[in-house]
Amino acid sequence: DPNPRSAQQADDSRDLYTAVEAANRFFIKHLQENAKARAYLDGRGVDAQTQELFQVGYAPDGYSALKDALGKDERRMKLLERAGLFSKNERGHVYDKFRDRVMFPIFDRRGRVIAFGGRVMEKDDGPKYLNSPETPLFHKGRELYGLWQVRQANQKIERLVVVEGYMDVVALAQMGFENAVATLGTACTPDHVQKLLRFTEAVAFSFDGDSAGRRAAGLVAPGDRKP
Repeated sequence: DPNPRSAQQADDSRDLYTAVEAANRFFIKHLQENAKARAYLDGRGVDAQTQELFQVGYAPDGYSALKDALGKDERRMKLLERAGLFSKNERGHVYDKFRDRVMFPIFDRRGRVIAFGGRVMEKDDGPKYLNSPETPLFHKGRELYGLWQVRQANQKIERLVVVEGYMDVVALAQMGFENAVATLGTACTPDHVQKLLRFTEAVAFSFDGDSAGRRAAGLVAPGDRKP
């Protein structure tokens, strides 16, 4: 007999993928409706074709745009919560995790959306990048942003370039460099390296020379404050 528990888990993860994909469609739709986000991407030279390739979206401002649109029934609400799309304050009030950010969906090796990175458009609006938390679908120490797109664009990957931010990957693709990937707000892990070497024999790291860049490359310990 097939294991009823594993069948249940398969159904459960399928429902999670469906919920995350619904959120992705919501963000893509809102990019079309938001002049500020579109102007930001125009200013960075990212054309419609590249936006479509990376399925760039926009999370509306306000605390419950996604929740109001997709969280109408209790079950969907719980799935979105498990997929890391909501935050909870100390009073137990649930609100949208991503607000007023340009959204970059993260794809798994099969091209399914599993998580998001959201980027602010103004320097002072909190952390530059906000990433989905660890979820049943997403383990950031194992995933690389943009790898799905690189694999679609190249039959043989001569070399992979690892950069710091999602926007760097998108901007490089726009300029015709279809071999850049980014770590997801974490230092490069042994799992990342293994994954990179599975697809190519040549890996180059192109991080900023500041301490954040050195940390991302695994050159200094997280507590090391030296330049």
